[in-house]
Amino acid sequence: MSTSSPEAVKKLLENMQTDLRSLSMECKKKFPPVKEAAESGIVKIKTIAARNTDILAALKENSSEVVQPFLMGCGTKEPKITQLCLAAIQRLMTHEVVSEAAAGNIINMLWQLMENGLEELKLLQTVLVLLTTNTVVHDEVLSKAIVLCFRLHFTKDTITNNTAAATVRQVVTVVFERMVAEDDRFKGMADEPPPVQGNSNRRSVSTLRPSAKDAYMLFQDLCQLVNADAPYWLVGMTEMTRTFGLELLESVLNDFPGVFLQHQEFSFLLKERVCPLVIKLFSPNIKFRQGSSGGSSASPAPVEKPYFPICMRLLRVVSVLIKHFYSLLVTECEIFLSLLVKFLDGEKPQWLRAVAVESVHRLCVQPHLLRSFCQSYDMKQHSTKVFRDIVNALGSFIQSLFIVPNAGNPASTNTPVGQCGSGSAAQTAAQSGQGLAGASGVLTTQAAFEYRGTWIPLMTVSVQGSAKATYLEMLDKVEPPSIPEGYAMSVAFSALLDLVRGITSMIEKELAKEEEEAATRDGSEAPASQENPQEPLAHQVWEEMVNACWCGLLAALSLLLDASTDETATENILKAELTMATLCGRLALVTPRDAFITAICKASLPPHYALTVLSSHAGNLSNKSEPGPSRSLCTLAYSIQGQSVQIISPSSESHQQVVAVGQPLTVQPQGTVVLTAKNIQCMRTLLNLAHCHGAVLGTSWQLVLATLQHLVWILGLKPGVGGVLKPGRAVEGPSTVLTTAVMTDLPVISNILSRLFESSQYLDDVSLHHLINALCSLSMEAMEMAFGNNKEPSLFAVAKLLETGLVNMDRIEILWRPLTAHLLEVCQHPNARMREWGAEAVTSLIKAGLSYKHEPPLSQNQRLQLLLLNPLKELSNVLHADIRQKQLECVLQILQSQGDSLGPGWPLVLGVIGAIRNDQGESLIRTAFQCLQLVVTDFLPTMPCTCLQIVVDVAGSFGLQNQELNISLTSIGLLWNISDYFFQRGETITDELEREEVMLEKQAKEKGEPLNRPFHPAPPFDCLWLCLYAKLGEMCVDPRPAVRKSAGQTLFSTIAAHGTLLQQPTWHIVVWKVLFHLLDRVRKSSTSADKEKIESGGGNILIHHSRDTAEKQWAETWVLTLAGVARIFNTRRYPLQQLGDFFKAWEVLLDHIQSAALSKNNEVSLAALKSFQEILQIVTPVKDTEKPEPLAAMCVPPVLVDPLAIPGPGRPLLRSDSLAERLAQRYMNSAQAQPPLPPPGGAEELDDSALWWSAWNTWYRTGTECTRPPPPGADKPSFIPSQPFLTALVQIFPALYQHVKSGFSMEDLRKLGVILHGAVSVPISSDASPFILPSYTEAVLTSLQEAVLTALDVLQKAICVGPETLQVMYPAIFEQLLLFVEFSCKPPQYGKVETKHVANAKYNQIQLFAPAEWVALNYVPFAERSLEVVVDLYHKTACHKAVINEKVLQNIIKTLRMPLGLKYACPAESTWKLAVSSLLKVLSIGLPVARQHASSGKFDTMWPELAGAFEDFLFTKSTPPDNLSIQEFQKNEAVDVEVVQLISTEILPFANFIPKDFVAQIMAMLNRGSIHSQSSSFTEAEIDIRMREDFSKVCFETLLQFSFSNKVSTPQEGYISRMALSVLLQRAQDVLRRYVDDERLSGRCPLPRQQVTEIIFVLKAVSTLMDSLKKTQPENVDGNTWAQVIALYPTLVECITCSSSEVSSALKEALGPFKDFMQPPVSKVQNGES
Repeated sequence: MSTSSPEAVKKLLENMQTDLRSLSMECKKKFPPVKEAAESGIVKIKTIAARNTDILAALKENSSEVVQPFLMGCGTKEPKITQLCLAAIQRLMTHEVVSEAAAGNIINMLWQLMENGLEELKLLQTVLVLLTTNTVVHDEVLSKAIVLCFRLHFTKDTITNNTAAATVRQVVTVVFERMVAEDDRFKGMADEPPPVQGNSNRRSVSTLRPSAKDAYMLFQDLCQLVNADAPYWLVGMTEMTRTFGLELLESVLNDFPGVFLQHQEFSFLLKERVCPLVIKLFSPNIKFRQGSSGGSSASPAPVEKPYFPICMRLLRVVSVLIKHFYSLLVTECEIFLSLLVKFLDGEKPQWLRAVAVESVHRLCVQPHLLRSFCQSYDMKQHSTKVFRDIVNALGSFIQSLFIVPNAGNPASTNTPVGQCGSGSAAQTAAQSGQGLAGASGVLTTQAAFEYRGTWIPLMTVSVQGSAKATYLEMLDKVEPPSIPEGYAMSVAFSALLDLVRGITSMIEKELAKEEEEAATRDGSEAPASQENPQEPLAHQVWEEMVNACWCGLLAALSLLLDASTDETATENILKAELTMATLCGRLALVTPRDAFITAICKASLPPHYALTVLSSHAGNLSNKSEPGPSRSLCTLAYSIQGQSVQIISPSSESHQQVVAVGQPLTVQPQGTVVLTAKNIQCMRTLLNLAHCHGAVLGTSWQLVLATLQHLVWILGLKPGVGGVLKPGRAVEGPSTVLTTAVMTDLPVISNILSRLFESSQYLDDVSLHHLINALCSLSMEAMEMAFGNNKEPSLFAVAKLLETGLVNMDRIEILWRPLTAHLLEVCQHPNARMREWGAEAVTSLIKAGLSYKHEPPLSQNQRLQLLLLNPLKELSNVLHADIRQKQLECVLQILQSQGDSLGPGWPLVLGVIGAIRNDQGESLIRTAFQCLQLVVTDFLPTMPCTCLQIVVDVAGSFGLQNQELNISLTSIGLLWNISDYFFQRGETITDELEREEVMLEKQAKEKGEPLNRPFHPAPPFDCLWLCLYAKLGEMCVDPRPAVRKSAGQTLFSTIAAHGTLLQQPTWHIVVWKVLFHLLDRVRKSSTSADKEKIESGGGNILIHHSRDTAEKQWAETWVLTLAGVARIFNTRRYPLQQLGDFFKAWEVLLDHIQSAALSKNNEVSLAALKSFQEILQIVTPVKDTEKPEPLAAMCVPPVLVDPLAIPGPGRPLLRSDSLAERLAQRYMNSAQAQPPLPPPGGAEELDDSALWWSAWNTWYRTGTECTRPPPPGADKPSFIPSQPFLTALVQIFPALYQHVKSGFSMEDLRKLGVILHGAVSVPISSDASPFILPSYTEAVLTSLQEAVLTALDVLQKAICVGPETLQVMYPAIFEQLLLFVEFSCKPPQYGKVETKHVANAKYNQIQLFAPAEWVALNYVPFAERSLEVVVDLYHKTACHKAVINEKVLQNIIKTLRMPLGLKYACPAESTWKLAVSSLLKVLSIGLPVARQHASSGKFDTMWPELAGAFEDFLFTKSTPPDNLSIQEFQKNEAVDVEVVQLISTEILPFANFIPKDFVAQIMAMLNRGSIHSQSSSFTEAEIDIRMREDFSKVCFETLLQFSFSNKVSTPQEGYISRMALSVLLQRAQDVLRRYVDDERLSGRCPLPRQQVTEIIFVLKAVSTLMDSLKKTQPENVDGNTWAQVIALYPTLVECITCSSSEVSSALKEALGPFKDFMQPPVSKVQNGES
């Protein structure tokens, strides 16, 4: 309820009346005047109440009267009355009904009470109520009231004392509040002009308004009092204390700064009165040095010893002055601050330092103030560097705490047992159960600093950012308090942190604002001139602030960081260093930035860890820092104010919890190094710094990364995919030991590390380059360290380069070159692990770069694509196989993922695939080859056609590498696939290549140099083919046989399959540059190949004996090549003939065939002949009309016939849309060439005959060369041609003859004969004989012999159908054949070569292992077949003139005499049998012809020859073999009989046409035959001869027939017959007699076998004779003969007694015929005539 409401007023009136009544009651007895006054007062009040509406105003007006009774009451000095009155007065004051006059009266009354020492508390209360409820008290009255309170403050009663003090404070406040209120009231009005500055009269207050004046007077007197001077205004003061005065001054200054700042009078007071006062009062503190105590503390005089209460209050005042009036008191503040700095000195008392540090802390939380200091002092020329001094003072203060012995207790007393300095260590100790707690088990977890044995606990002193002081608030303490240990440190620590936090946040805010403004300015594009002129100034201030404070801060923070044992404290220190580093970075202050970063780096690493990059930086700092006194601050030890302390390298004995043990990356420290929890904490700060503030790091990236690299190494993090570091085991040395605490941290650290590099994508280009440069130089160091020792290298830098590259793909161009250039160097490092990662990084980057979605895409940005692929190419220069492996794997992946879009990158990629060398090992080549396979199978259509030639080259290089045979072979397959592709896409490729060609030609012309392209004049598409052929050609002479074989087959197949696409002129290049070139090389290699036996083909492959020398393997190649070329000549003859030099080419080819045929290798020579055969099958192109079906005649499948052939009735028109034709068409039009074919005609055929005669000459040369027997001098024939070779050679003749028969002459026939004869005479090598020779029993011809006969057959058939002129050749053919017939008995000699004759007729067996090296053939079958041919031919040609003239028949007989004469001695039995039958056949034809021409005498010489033949055969000198069976014998005898029959039918009847001598010879022979049966002398040898009874019979009969039938023309003949008979009979008689005698003599003993045989023979002859005689006409038999026959009879009878059964049976036969003589005699017979 308000005091002016009617109810309140009513209540007031009532209360007043009540009070007055009570007063009158109290004073009734003792003080009647008072009683009266009270009663009149009641009346007065009632009156006022009745008369006035505004009762309160009326009351105030009359307040003097109203108050009077109460004042009188107080005058009684009676406590009870006084209390009542004071209460009443207070009530009136509360309702503001006291006027100024009344107030004066009241004050006076109170003064009296005060002087009497009555109701002191009530007095104070009353004063307070009076002054606070209204403003009526002014000037002297006010001052009196204030003095009253002061007086009460100094009473003896403490309660009064304290209440008075409080009242004084309140009153002083009220005075100033009134002034503030007054100012507010007058604010709206125009101010009076301010007083002149120069007015120094302190009394001049006339300009001030009333309340202001009161305040002024009061403040001025307070200063006077504190200074111990008399007050001007506060009259009546008796005593005063400085402490109270200072407190009052401080509260006024603190609570009403506006008053002093707005009113010059007050400002003047501040400057003139307060500051000098403070400085004066400070003097004892300044002069004092601890230890030199000045006088006894009891002396009341102001002593020179610092006095805590005053000192502390002074510092509070100073704080306020600096805080609020710094701008007014710049100079004064400089002094204050300098003093403050001095108070921190180690020599000052502890309490003084404590309060000073609290004061400093208060400053530190006001960054704007600090900034002002910097502007006002540090940046002025001749001024103290106050800001720097403050920071340095704090720093040295902290240092001194660690150094001064009594600053903190020695660690030993205070550190708990186990010396666990931090909570985390305690936990770990508990976890690991190692009993770190020791015996007592006491564990403190108190945060503390510990350095070199000094242990200082850390207390929580204030909330971050506020300076809540402890000792500055101890206003009640008179004696200096004892400062707990660690307090000062804790405050100083907070001050440092707040200082850093304040400065950095302030500058950062302003920077951010500035950047924002700049950004908006850029947006609006406002002219730059409108910038604030202060802006550069602001930057200067910031830089100056940082420059001023960084050394001190760094020194202090480093020391604290080293000493800190508490995680939170460490965290705060690190945060401070981090923010400072960032700030310096943003302000581009490189030296301080690097210094702070170095500090964090050093703290991250183990103590004394040798890391050059950090120490070198520390060294630089001292040089870079500005000159002058501050120089000492920056030295390595950061000595501050003369006390040198080494801080940088952490002290090893700090009791930190060890969390990791690992390998040092540096070379110096041996063994392991230890990481503590604090190191890890610092590391995280470092990561944080790099992650969040990478943009400002610039060159210090190097420091940060170097440190991180070392930490990562010690922790054993190893790079994984994409460069991310993962915990991995250390490779060597005692492996890394990590506690569980750090194990959980590792993934986090690794993650932050990755994020750190990911965030590089937000860096600007310059910062990014700094980062990359730093990583590169780190990597260089790592590389240098990895040289020459096999320690595992640090891969940190490489891994992070990779990571950085990967996240910056969008701007990869700007960093690609430095990045990849460095990684390529890494790839060449000798350390395998290092280069492996280099390669990993390069390849990952390339793959990522190619797959990244660039803007514009790579397909439109060829430059970027080539840039990205270039390092891949560069990798080819690295010699290490593992790198090439990675490179190729990368290529494979690129092909799989981006193969379709490589475009212009193809040459690069193909270059990489093709950059293989033989020294690289199989796996590399295998990988490269996989890439190539992929390219050929999938990407040929997508690449530019100009790259196709590169593909061919690359595939070729794989064919030629010698590491992996299968790859070489497969690559040849790829070339085949490529050729197929060319074939299918011919037109598109041609188009594209021609477009390209035009461009190239234009460029070449501009440069004025010829177009440099292999095979240039040919069209580009043909050049592609030629490159392919050339590559294959190179492989055809590869040292490995399999490759040669495969390449050869492929080369010829491609030419065959796709040759149609080539233009006519290109064939010229194919023939000369490809095919003949290849043949030359193969021939050269083959002839010079090694003949050494190759043991095995690598591994366990067995080599077949036909391939077990290099020579044999080359032979195969030669074979293939020659065959291929020949086939091309065959199939492409038509287009080839259009070339001008076809004849020359033909000659060259024949020359090759000849040299191959004559090579000393059977395989080659044989194949050469096959090729010869092939080219002979070629058909001469003839006029269409002449040959209805050329294809069939050529035996060539129609596909191979060149489609360019002119279509015509005889030439089937091939697919007219064929590619070849279209291509041809194109070239026709472009070249306006001649029509492709001249009309075929005579000229061409003439040309052809030249070709064929050239072929014949080659054949003849080959034949003579190879069949010429070795010269007699040679010990051992070097080479004897094989049978198959000779066979093939001879088989060529028929085909060849077809082409040359028109001009074939006798001379040629003679040449042929020589070759055939030579060929047949060649022996076989004994190894081959079992395969070629028929076993003796089969009478088979070898193929060679067949071929020889065929050749002659072809010839004779040709003569047969040819013109007359040819028939002169018949005798020559007979001659040749008869030569062959002779072989049956007289095998040919091959020079002087020792041969063994395989077939030995008598002992029918083949001796394979005989010593001779060569085996002569079994010529018998051949001779026999030749004989058959002779007979056939003679059959046909017997009547030919040439045959008659040349005495062919005689020659035949002459030749046959040999086998006939040898008979059983012939090598083969069949020979003489055939000879006989042939003779019979020939004679059956020839004798009639001979008789016919008898008169001409042409056959005269034949008859003796014939007679000789008969005689040789029928009476052979050879003996039949022992094993001849009876049947065989009889068969042979039958043959003899046939001959005799021929004589009896064909010769004897025509005796008149036949020369007489001949007939005589025949008769003599027959005679001999009939007698011959009984050998005249039975020697041992002849006993064996069986008797030819039938033969004898026939001879006998013929003889008898011709002797007795006709009247013999000459008596001589008859005589011969008769004589012969009598001799025969006589012999029989003798034998029989002798036998009978011997039989008798021998008794039981059987006669010798021979004798028995003889007797049997005789008996048979007798029976034969009897038969003959019976058959003959009786008139032909001489009587004498009969007598002799009958005379035998008795002798025969005598033989009957013989014991031999054989003789008995023969005897029966002989006796049988005699029955014809047993008839009754008709008449007397005389002389055998009846």
